[in-house]
Amino acid sequence: MTTEARNSHPIYFVGAFATGGLLTFMVHLNGELARYGNPLFSSWTAHGTGIIAAVILLLMVHRRRTPRVEKAPNAPWWAYFGGISGAATVILTSTAVNSPLGLSGTLALGLAGQVAFSVAADSWGLFGLPKRRPDRRDIAALGLVVTGAALIILFGRGAA
Repeated sequence: MTTEARNSHPIYFVGAFATGGLLTFMVHLNGELARYGNPLFSSWTAHGTGIIAAVILLLMVHRRRTPRVEKAPNAPWWAYFGGISGAATVILTSTAVNSPLGLSGTLALGLAGQVAFSVAADSWGLFGLPKRRPDRRDIAALGLVVTGAALIILFGRGAA
């Protein structure tokens, strides 16, 4: 954890924690749509309702802004592919949540994948991130998350 993160306002930590709860709820709802339809239907529905919600939110908070004199820098080309990974995430989690992994196993493995990818992205400086060599704490955290995922999958959910 960086010094800036340790000194951040607590609302950011609360927001990040709440996001985890919302993610769990979203995966469950998308899984239900996939169970009664299919994973592609789940992805289309999730992103379609997301567009509607975003438009409503934009209409509610839209304010007249004064034009800026300077032009904002353009986002890198790869930043526009977030929707592709979002669609793939919905399709894959909608499939996995309806498998023997269930909701907790799907999210546990998903968290392990997120931590592993983020350590690799930091290490290699992917997507414009500053290169940061993983230390023992990073590796220990990854090991604990993977171990926790294994415990949930192998021994959780009422396993005998």
